[in-house]
Formats: sequence, C-alpha cells, structure tokens
Amino acid sequence: MRIRDRGKLKFMPAHFMPEHRALLRELARDELRQPKPLLDEYEIQEMENRICYAMEFTYPVKITKWDDGFTYEEKGHVHYLDPIRKEVRMVAEDGSAMSMKFEDIVAVDVEKVR
Repeated sequence: MRIRDRGKLKFMPAHFMPEHRALLRELARDELRQPKPLLDEYEIQEMENRICYAMEFTYPVKITKWDDGFTYEEKGHVHYLDPIRKEVRMVAEDGSAMSMKFEDIVAVDVEKVR
C-alpha cells in the first residue's frame, strides 16, 4: 500500500514566519564559515614585502582578507601603509578608497605590468 501524503506541502506553513526563514538563512551561512588561517612569521614577512614592492612600483595588487569566517578579494593599488593604526590603505579599481587591517590580510598577489 502506497502512502499518500502532501510531501513538502505540509511543511510550507512554517516558512511563512519571517523569523524562521531568517534563522534558516543564518544556519546555512554558518555552515559555510571557515576558521582564520594561521600564518607563520615567514609568510607575514613575505606579504609585507609584496605590499611594499607593489606600493613602490605602483603595481596592481590583489589582497585577500578574512572577515568573520569568509574571505574577500580586493583589487587595486596600495596607496599608503599606516604603521601606527596597522592598516593598508589602497585605491580600488573603481577609484574608491579603502583601508584594511594587517591582521585581516590572508594573502597578497602582485600583478606585474609589462
């Protein structure tokens, strides 16, 4: 004998509550989070050298930063290194200015112009 029920339709009324849908979205987002990568002293020094090299010769740079479990890539030119605030200030490809903390930077790639 075959069971005849409504399938997914019986759970649809629960999705009418906005709080329930928000919690489900937050749960799905939490599953995608990653821990912050641990960098040793050599990797940090190498990233600092790349940032200084890109700033000196005004090469475009792609900086990967970690923020709350997710990594984001920012492309542009390094404008200034602030040792007091421990920030990298850069100009993005679209011309907007941005700053990011040294501790949030995970990777640096310098793109040489030929």
